[in-house]
Amino acid sequence: MFERFPVIVFWETTQACELKCLHCRASSIWERSPEELNTEEGKKLLEDISGFEKKPVVVFTGGNPLIREDIYELVSYAKSLGLTPALAPTVSNKLNSESLKELRNAGVKYISISLDGAKPETHELIRGEKGHFEATLKAVREALSYGFDVQVNTTVMSLNKREVGNIFKLIKDLGVKTWEIFFIVAVGRAYANLEMSPSEYEAVCNFLYDASFYGINIRTVECPFIRRVYIERSRGFNRSKDDNLYLELKSSLLGYSPLNSSTINQYGTLDGDGVIFISYNGTVYPSGLLNLPIGNVKNDNIVRIYRENEILKKFRKREFNGYCGSCEFRFNCGGSRSRAYYYYKDPLGSDPACVLVSR
Repeated sequence: MFERFPVIVFWETTQACELKCLHCRASSIWERSPEELNTEEGKKLLEDISGFEKKPVVVFTGGNPLIREDIYELVSYAKSLGLTPALAPTVSNKLNSESLKELRNAGVKYISISLDGAKPETHELIRGEKGHFEATLKAVREALSYGFDVQVNTTVMSLNKREVGNIFKLIKDLGVKTWEIFFIVAVGRAYANLEMSPSEYEAVCNFLYDASFYGINIRTVECPFIRRVYIERSRGFNRSKDDNLYLELKSSLLGYSPLNSSTINQYGTLDGDGVIFISYNGTVYPSGLLNLPIGNVKNDNIVRIYRENEILKKFRKREFNGYCGSCEFRFNCGGSRSRAYYYYKDPLGSDPACVLVSR
């Protein structure tokens, strides 16, 4: 679907972070690695990214990108190349009014902040730091006050699945317009017990479909089957209509007024199809959760890697194995390539989180 250019390029500018979150994809470390792309290598990467004829959003992520002293220089350089810079900082003492002002001056419009629980106990269990819940809400409010388009990121897992509805309420009441939901994959520090059952993933997807009518732009990561849910719900079919988790989450929408249209649609990105990920040392992956190296920007051009890699071509043609390869929704969905790779060591395998695969 996105053969020529990605919509989003993620650059993991550093592995270093102040937190040790339970589900950290990056397996973050306290100090910066000497293997990180340096300032000049980073600028060269940004120049290469600008070679896509349709320039993507570049998300400066980590670790905590604010740990890099040159982050404002890099962001400003991306902006000068016609790229759209976005930042995914850690809520720490480095995210403050001064850094927010500098980011705005450097050209950042979009910022994402992670909220993984509707109450302090859950969020702080996942994030590993006392007081982090209130600090996160404060960071969201402050970023909004500086005029950023704030996206709240939530990783859904067994620990917080019943709080997803109340997280929606928090976001809605804060005035945030974009909510990105990650369905956990057991990579980095995450472990398989944090995952949910296919019926639970389905229940959350059906709730997200409902929530998408309430003025918040719903985006998802590693749950492309939400697009299958969108199609089925548009046809009047809800697989979770009698599911207790779904009904519990749906009750959180009471008191809000729905709109006439959903912010979900039946097509979107997939690992390596509209999305590409560059690690701190330049290694390229189809996405941040698919630990399958496909090149390195230190010795190859990101445009060439994205367009010519054979695995990515198969992803885009939906040449999958098992159920995902024959599913009627494969061009809408495609299944999580990251989850298939984790479970089967086959990036073309079927997604075990999908109820159609598991039935």
